[in-house]
Amino acid sequence: MIESTSGRFDRTDHALVIGLGRSGRASAEVLRTRLGSVVVTDEAPPEKLADALEELRALGVRFVPPDELDSALENVTVAVLSPGIALNNPLVRRVQAKGIPVFSEVEVAYRICPAPIVAVTGTKGKTTTTALVGALFAAAGENVHVGGNIGNALIRETVNAAPGDWVVAEVSSFQLESIRSFKPRVSLILNVTPDHLDRYPSMEEYAEAKFRIFANQGPGDTFVGNLDDPIVASASQGQEGERIKARALWFSNAPHRQSTLYLRNGETIVYAPPTGDPRPVDVLRVDEIPLRGAHNVENVMGAVLVALAAGLPLEAIRAGVRTFRPLAHRLEPVGEVDGVEYVDDSKATNPGAVIAAMRSFDERPIVLIAGGKAKGTDFAEMGKVISSRAKAVVLIGEDADEIAAVVKRAKVERAASMDEAVMRAADLAAPGDVVLLSPGCASFDMFRSAEHRGELFAEAVRALKDPVAGAR
Repeated sequence: MIESTSGRFDRTDHALVIGLGRSGRASAEVLRTRLGSVVVTDEAPPEKLADALEELRALGVRFVPPDELDSALENVTVAVLSPGIALNNPLVRRVQAKGIPVFSEVEVAYRICPAPIVAVTGTKGKTTTTALVGALFAAAGENVHVGGNIGNALIRETVNAAPGDWVVAEVSSFQLESIRSFKPRVSLILNVTPDHLDRYPSMEEYAEAKFRIFANQGPGDTFVGNLDDPIVASASQGQEGERIKARALWFSNAPHRQSTLYLRNGETIVYAPPTGDPRPVDVLRVDEIPLRGAHNVENVMGAVLVALAAGLPLEAIRAGVRTFRPLAHRLEPVGEVDGVEYVDDSKATNPGAVIAAMRSFDERPIVLIAGGKAKGTDFAEMGKVISSRAKAVVLIGEDADEIAAVVKRAKVERAASMDEAVMRAADLAAPGDVVLLSPGCASFDMFRSAEHRGELFAEAVRALKDPVAGAR
C-alpha cells in the first residue's frame, strides 16, 4: 500500500470511491482531475451498475469489482464513502483493515472548499430549509452554491466555489457518520424524530449522528437549534450543553429566555438580537410565509436565524421568504379534480413528516395515500393522527400491513399500483376534500425514488381529469 498522505486530496493521494450512486459518481468525476488516481467499486449487481459504469468509462475512471479489490488497495491512500453505504459494511471493513482512512463525500467536499459552509440537518424539513437558506443568500446578493442531500452532490458545488462565496449544504445522518474535520461556519438542526432505525440500533445513536454537525465547530462558528424539539434542546442542557463550542442561537414557538428568534402570539416572527441593541425586531408575519403548515413556520424560523447569524440584511431576508415557493414533492399541489385537491408529499418518508403534513390542512377532510418500505420506525403515532384526521387511507407497498394495524377509525383500502391508489382515493373523496400522497416510507419497493413516486402520482391525477393527457 502507498503511504497515506492523510487526505490532502491532491496529486499525492490515490482514492477509492465506494458506491456508485449520485454522490459516488460525482466524487469520482471531481477527484479524477485533482488526485494522482481514482478507482471505484460497488457491490451492486453489474446490470444495476450499467449506466454508472458507462459514465465512468467515458471519464476514464476504472471500476474494480469487489472480488479484485485487495490488489487494487495496494495503490490506494484514501477512500471516499457514498452516504448510502454504512461504515460497518463488510466492504468498508476490508478497506479499513488495510489502514486506509475512509472519508464521507461531505468531508472531502469540505476539505476542497475555499468558501464558508452553512450546513442544515434534521429528520424532516431539511431540504425545504436548505433551499430557503440558499434563496435568502441569493436575495441578499451573495454568490451561493447549494448542494448535498438536497439532490446534487456537495462536492460538485464546493469545487466551483470561490473564497468570497457561500456554500449551503443539506447533510443527512448518513453523511455525518464519517466526517472528521467537517466544520461549517453555521450549522442548523431542525429536529430529531424517529427515522432510519433500520440503520441505527437506537434513537440515541441516530441523534448522535445528527449532533456531529457541530462537533468540530468553535467560538468563531454558530450553531442554530430548535428549542421546541426535546432531543435538539438537550444539546443545550447540563453537561450536554458543554458539547456545543460554537455560539448557540435558538428559535422557538414562544418567547423563551434562550430564544433569539420566536413567535409572538403565533402570528409574528420576532428577532431578539443577542448583541447590540436588545430591542426585539419584527421579522415578518406568519401569514406572509408562502408555505403550508406549522412545520414550515419552524423551517422558516431556522432559515431566518441562520441568515441573521451569517450577517444578511433583514430586508433581504424578508424578501427571500416572501418570494420562496414550495419544492417539488413537498406538499406540492398537483391539481384539482371535481372539487378535490390533490397534493404530492412524496418526500415524506418517515411518520413524523406525515403527521406534520396532515396537520397542515386544518380541518379539511383527507384521503391519505401512504405506505412503502418502512425504515424500522414505529407507526403508532402516525396511526393515531390518521385515525383522527383522515376519512380514509389507501395503502400501498411492502409494509402496508404495518400501517393498517395502527389505523383504528379511518376506512382502510389497499392498492397494488399508484394508478389504482389514486383511483381508489378519488372514489373515497368528496368535493372540498384533499387527497394527500404522504407515504411515511421509503419508495424503493415499488419506485425508483421518491421523486419517481411523486411523478407517477401526478400522472395518475392528470389521468383522472384527462385520460389522454395522463397516458402521455
